[in-house]
Parts: sequence; structure tokens; C-alpha cells
Amino acid sequence: MKAHIKWVDGVMFLGESGSGHTIVMDGPSESGGRNMGVRPMETVLIGLGGCASYDVVSILKKGRQDIRDVHTVLESERAESEPKVFTKIHIHFVVTGKQLKEAQVKRAVELSAEKYCSASIMFGRAGVEITHDYEIVEID
Repeated sequence: MKAHIKWVDGVMFLGESGSGHTIVMDGPSESGGRNMGVRPMETVLIGLGGCASYDVVSILKKGRQDIRDVHTVLESERAESEPKVFTKIHIHFVVTGKQLKEAQVKRAVELSAEKYCSASIMFGRAGVEITHDYEIVEID
């Protein structure tokens, strides 16, 4: 896996993934930016959320659960001083579907956290306190 980062100006950068997709990263005006893109640490949090969500969806589909939506909300805390690493991250999954089995949703979240989500496991090994929970929204 590779990535390329190109400085644009100020504190704006273009990040290109090895698969050819580009994101804009920028900072707030007080840091010399123009607020034209996500913050670099936000991309890290988004990546974690995407990794965990991918796992949960995949596991539930394999379990033949009739999922219609998965919405994942991440909240984090960072260290007060440099380096301002993540110290705590909470991942909340909202799984919407028909006749969902709670045991399977719970298991999908656990498997993502403990076995499959590389980002979550990497953060945990680095000492970040990661917690997960979920809610199920039943539709007719």
C-alpha cells in the first residue's frame, strides 16, 4: 500500500492513495490554512470508522441479516500536549434493517474490534482506549 502527499500551499496538502483517489487536507486559518479540506487527524479517524463499518456490514451480510443502513459515529479525545495523539475513541454503530438478530449485530461489532479491523487493533496496541457500542433500528 502506498500514498503520495503533495504540498499545495500554506498548510494545504493533496493526498493520493495508491488506488488513485485524492483527498484535500487543510488546516484552519489560525494555523495558516484556508479550511478547504479535512484535517489530517480527521482522515485517520474517518479511516478507522470506514474500516470498522466495512467489517460490520460484511459480517452481517454474510450472516444473511437484512441490513438497510449502517451509520457509524466516532468520538475521540486527544492528548493536550504534543504529540496530540488520540487517547480515547468511541465507535457507535447504528444498524438499520428488518428482523435483525441482536446477537449477530453484537458479534459483528465484536469481531470487527477484536479480529478484523486493522486500524482499531493497531490503535489498541498503541495504547488508545477504544470502546464500541451499537443500536438497532428496526424497520417494517
